[in-house]
Amino acid sequence: MKSTHSQKGMSILSWLMVLAFIAFFASAVFKMLPHYLDYMSLEKIITSVETDASKDIRSVGAFYGHVGKGMQVNAIRDLNLQEALKIKIESNEFRVHLKYEKREPLIQNIDLVVRFDKEFRVRMP
Repeated sequence: MKSTHSQKGMSILSWLMVLAFIAFFASAVFKMLPHYLDYMSLEKIITSVETDASKDIRSVGAFYGHVGKGMQVNAIRDLNLQEALKIKIESNEFRVHLKYEKREPLIQNIDLVVRFDKEFRVRMP
């Protein structure tokens, strides 16, 4: 009867292992979350060209200016816009290719890497 009573629950070592795994994954999530939020902000900025008729964006330079201002408003500072964003005009629409990669150090020489690569077709207002 005593043996079944002593086997209830997890040991302290098991709880420490569980807490270590939770801390590891929480650390990884908290390091990557800002990059995903920046990417979602960039998507909204790019697609807002189509819906915002008050801005007369008809050239590639004006498009870069619009995205640059949106990046300033959303405090996205660690991204080179000229390298990450490629814009072409084809048949009355912008073809926008957003492609960049971000790295965050995790443990010594182990990095977390996220790669964003998406193409947009945005009609001119």
